[in-house]
Amino acid sequence: MSVQTSSSYDALRAAIVSGEIAPDARLVEADVSATFNMSRGAVRTALIRLEQDGLVVREPHRGARVRKVSNEEAVEILQARAVLEGLAARQAAERIDEAGKERLVASLARHRELLDLGDLLGASDANAALHAALLGLSGHGTAQRLIHALHAQTVRYQYRTILIPGRSAASVDEHAAIVEAVIGGRPDDADSAMRRHLFNVAQAVRRQFIPEDIDKASRGTL
Repeated sequence: MSVQTSSSYDALRAAIVSGEIAPDARLVEADVSATFNMSRGAVRTALIRLEQDGLVVREPHRGARVRKVSNEEAVEILQARAVLEGLAARQAAERIDEAGKERLVASLARHRELLDLGDLLGASDANAALHAALLGLSGHGTAQRLIHALHAQTVRYQYRTILIPGRSAASVDEHAAIVEAVIGGRPDDADSAMRRHLFNVAQAVRRQFIPEDIDKASRGTL
């Protein structure tokens, strides 16, 4: 794959993952070719790769479309993430240094600040940054790879769980417990706090479906 083709593929993938190309949207070869400066052959190869990643569905005689994650599948993915991110939190607690502590404290403070300002979607993005920081601090390559793959499935499904009544306050407490355990060097507590947080999110999603038109470009952060 050439550098240009790889860059075009990455741009296409990013457009799907970010929600710029919405779930269920048809991916017409000619349109994708023109928009992302790819040959028809490169588009077909890209669609095969995206299907393998679970981001696209290809149907005989109908072409390709962006795969939409159902409410039920989103719950399952959150449950799987709970286990993997619990492991990452445990590893982060075992490896944490002063720079890592400062990074987590700053991320948590930013989340609280945005909630105080009433910027729920901004706070949701800050939560994503906090999860990413914890994952990075874990140093666990396999967990990082698997979690990123799961994120690619859920970032497009138009839930903004922080918009569920009661979730914003719960999110602050849950993330604070995770951060406190990690910076305190308590691996068991960090693992438990992260699992509890994501299982709570899964329960919230199961109880209340968030309408799709809340945020068409939702990154589905928690």
